[in-house]
Amino acid sequence: MKGYFYRRGCKCKKKKCSCGAKWAFTVDIGIDPVTGKRRQKVKSGFNTKQEAEEAVATLIHELNEGTYLEETDKTFSDFAIEWLPIYSESKDVKPGTIRVRLHEIGKVLPYFAQLKLRDITRKMYQDALNDLKDQGLSVSTREGINRTARMIFRKALEMDLIKKDPTEFAYVKKDKKTIEQLEEEEGPKYLEKEELALFLETAKQNGLEHDYLAFLILAYTGIRVGELVALKWKDVDFLNHTISITKTYYNPNNNAVEYQLVTPKTRKSRRKIVVDEGVIQALQDHKEDQNQVIKRLGDDYYNKDFIFAKMERQFGYPIVIKNVRDRMKRLLRIAGLKEELTPHSLRHTHTSLLAEAGVSLEQIMDRLGHTDDQITKNVYLHVTQEMKKEASQKFSELMRSLR
Repeated sequence: MKGYFYRRGCKCKKKKCSCGAKWAFTVDIGIDPVTGKRRQKVKSGFNTKQEAEEAVATLIHELNEGTYLEETDKTFSDFAIEWLPIYSESKDVKPGTIRVRLHEIGKVLPYFAQLKLRDITRKMYQDALNDLKDQGLSVSTREGINRTARMIFRKALEMDLIKKDPTEFAYVKKDKKTIEQLEEEEGPKYLEKEELALFLETAKQNGLEHDYLAFLILAYTGIRVGELVALKWKDVDFLNHTISITKTYYNPNNNAVEYQLVTPKTRKSRRKIVVDEGVIQALQDHKEDQNQVIKRLGDDYYNKDFIFAKMERQFGYPIVIKNVRDRMKRLLRIAGLKEELTPHSLRHTHTSLLAEAGVSLEQIMDRLGHTDDQITKNVYLHVTQEMKKEASQKFSELMRSLR
């Protein structure tokens, strides 16, 4: 294989170099299949000729073994921009997820933006993760950033743009919790059945438009608030008492007229939920009231079949999720309940009450549209553990009664 070694940029006229120029090599690596011309590999920066010779020996070995890879000159920033549409198209990703990925890429850019992918080392990447921790970013935030960066580098590896993935052995540092912190930690937040009854009664008596029906459905079905807002009348089967979940609502700017309806979070999220007769009756009552408004407003009503449609300004457009959150906080305050609870807390409440009623975890997951969710499991295990204690107590009481 043809090639030669030299001191790059050496201006010494003497046989022995005294200017400190680094060693380099130029070596043939085959024929370009498109042009038919010879391809050459040039590399410099070696302190000694021996180092350059060893690098050439490694290169020749890789060429002979068929493992040689010409790493890309692309920067992290350039490839991240290329990766995003590839990721989006391959996984049918929701707009909200793309928004999150962009945010996470933005957190990595200050460290690697103008660095070539091939030059980013494992140490550099781990140092970046550690620095993000020092900046005060939470564990979950740093895990998300690491997840996104790992996908980017793995795609580069898959496309033969780099030889090594610098994220391969990286880890997200976590602070060790003290016994006191572990003891003070609260589990998932949800309402006990008495609290839920009080909350729904408060919504019935003091709720604003849509409030009672919205929170009744959230509590009695466990659906996500985005799924609630996206509901249309065609999703309700009044005869068989079911609600079909086929879409979810996306509107990051909370602009009522700029909403999007997207496919559910996961394939398992597409589901049909059997509901209580009381929920069906509340829906029927709401439909009658809504029909009167549509009849009165005529063409001024944006009639796209939404159940939870605005009745003042932007008539007919679906209500925004922020509106549901704000309304819930107001009702919790009136009821004297924990104001930090959210509409998602009603999903956890639904889980806890199903568990208390003896419904299996598998049935609950199916109803919620989950394939796997640790929080749901935590709620379930917490409630069923209490039920096991009750069973043990009843057995002990039975045995004591025999004495």
